[in-house]
Amino acid sequence: MNLSIFREYDIRGLHPTELTADTVRLIGGAFGTVLRERGLKKIAVGGDVRLHTPEIKQGFIAAVLATGIDVVDIGIITSPLCYFSAFHLVIDGFAMITASHNPKEYNGLKLGIGKTTIFGTDIVDIRDRAGKGVFAEGRGQLSEQDITEDYIKWLEGKFKLSKPIKIVLDPANATGALFAKQVYERIGAEVIAINDTVDGRFPNHHPDPTIWENVVELSAKVKATGARVGIGLDGDSDRIGVIDEKGNLIPGDLLTLIYAKDILKSLPGAKIIYEVKSSMALEQEITKAGGQPIMWKVGHSLLKKKMSEEKAPLAGEVSGHVFFADRYFGYDDAIYAGCRLLEILDKSGKATSELLEGVPKYYNTPEIRCECKDDAEKFRIAQMAIEHYSKMAKVIAIDGVRILLEGGWGLVRASNTQPSLVTRFEGVTQERCDQIKEEVLSQLKKFGDIKIGSSH
Repeated sequence: MNLSIFREYDIRGLHPTELTADTVRLIGGAFGTVLRERGLKKIAVGGDVRLHTPEIKQGFIAAVLATGIDVVDIGIITSPLCYFSAFHLVIDGFAMITASHNPKEYNGLKLGIGKTTIFGTDIVDIRDRAGKGVFAEGRGQLSEQDITEDYIKWLEGKFKLSKPIKIVLDPANATGALFAKQVYERIGAEVIAINDTVDGRFPNHHPDPTIWENVVELSAKVKATGARVGIGLDGDSDRIGVIDEKGNLIPGDLLTLIYAKDILKSLPGAKIIYEVKSSMALEQEITKAGGQPIMWKVGHSLLKKKMSEEKAPLAGEVSGHVFFADRYFGYDDAIYAGCRLLEILDKSGKATSELLEGVPKYYNTPEIRCECKDDAEKFRIAQMAIEHYSKMAKVIAIDGVRILLEGGWGLVRASNTQPSLVTRFEGVTQERCDQIKEEVLSQLKKFGDIKIGSSH
């Protein structure tokens, strides 16, 4: 087995060289065995639209059935719909075959026990059990159930626009093309859809709507049609990208702020969770709106856990994951997030860009990855950064180190998925942002042999 496919939050690799048929079988056997040991009996399994998903899904289901666990096959769906199955069906866990927003050559698995995805040590446990190959034995029962209409009706019952809002939808030929247009039309939107046919080759653009090059077409269509908003969905529809009426991409952290300000009107004093890469505007504006801002670690599973612990109604990431416990189940669902945004536009009567009126304008970089020779090196350099900057500045070290400097901040953290450091920088002016970036990156080079690579 290629151990690099086991990530912090899920399992992901190139198919079929890294995520082989044998590996999928071993993962299914390991997962089924864990479920059996916990006295659990049944899971739901879904998959995304990638061309190799049906093959992987079939092999995984067969392996789980062989451990004595029953399986409900819920078809080709979005990841949030798979999560929805945990609340809608009488099951003990779930598995989603997907590589999310990765290129078409990748695939993977998101595994859940109870009502939430597993991560960290639980993923390590699956990896170790798969390596040993000793599994429970039994004969589980396979059934099929389509819950798509149940999900759509659930959303339709929660949202109803007072008047039509013209939107442009781009599901990127991925899972959102299955039914997102239908959802938005049924709550009262006027939908212009592009790239709205399912094609696992993703022929028009990469399915990640948080990167500008992937939303150029969406932006142009919004401006050309006079739409109030553009909504882009990623490969498995758990991450959202939003384009305002002027054609600008709203970063995920500022989108979280839009939702936070709306929620705080009905839940004053509520806690709002956001991650360490987020703009300093969040802390300032959430506080100003009467909320309690809580900065936390990067990663959807970690944020969901923190959100549950703090009983927070909302959490969000720069990467476009937005988690609603307010009027929802506490997980990230881009289609649902789109419904909430349309509701805000409907209630406020504002243009999308006006939802951020009065928010301070700060200047920041995208994520800048610094490649290291191995995982040990990335952790060593990150620790050196913590020790160095702790002596001269205020730091937040909950996930790497966020260095608070006059007029801005810099972030250095070890990637959860690659032998690299993830950095990001922000300043009150572009000049100050550039200064902080150059200072911190120069210092990192002194700590070890790094290669400053791509920004995204």
